[in-house]
Amino acid sequence: MPQIVTTPMNAVFEGVKIADKVTIVPILRAGLGMSDGLLDLMPRAAVHHIGMYRAKESFLPVEYYNRLPRNEACDVAFICDPCIATSNTISAVCSIVKKWGAKRVIVIATVGAKVGVDKLMQLHPDVELFIGAIDDILSENAMIIPGIGDAGDRQFGTPSAETLPLS
Repeated sequence: MPQIVTTPMNAVFEGVKIADKVTIVPILRAGLGMSDGLLDLMPRAAVHHIGMYRAKESFLPVEYYNRLPRNEACDVAFICDPCIATSNTISAVCSIVKKWGAKRVIVIATVGAKVGVDKLMQLHPDVELFIGAIDDILSENAMIIPGIGDAGDRQFGTPSAETLPLS
């Protein structure tokens, strides 16, 4: 809906109000690094977390944490996850957020594998996707090539299994 706003430069401008109830949903843990930037843009947005991890052998998502408040769905949900590889995790979170009652779902990612992005859009054609880059290759270990590696491990300095000392 159009709305007159005064910018930080003291200029009057006709902008657009996104919605009354905006929610940012970072997928733990890698999505946390994206939520602060969105909060800078939308300081009144609520933040609700969903924790998922990918099973090593099947690459299927496993939900371990969900803090979407009951009976308080939003008008628009911004789901944050840096990487879309197979799209199994992001697709599961889109389904969870829709079932919760979000009227509009927007996914924000930095990089994705073409096969995963295509699958996400096939499973959720109503979801809007904003992504920085799409790489062509998904490895046999379901890693994006060239990609950025494990975004959560990179953000939080988690050592890879290869660099851990033997016990």
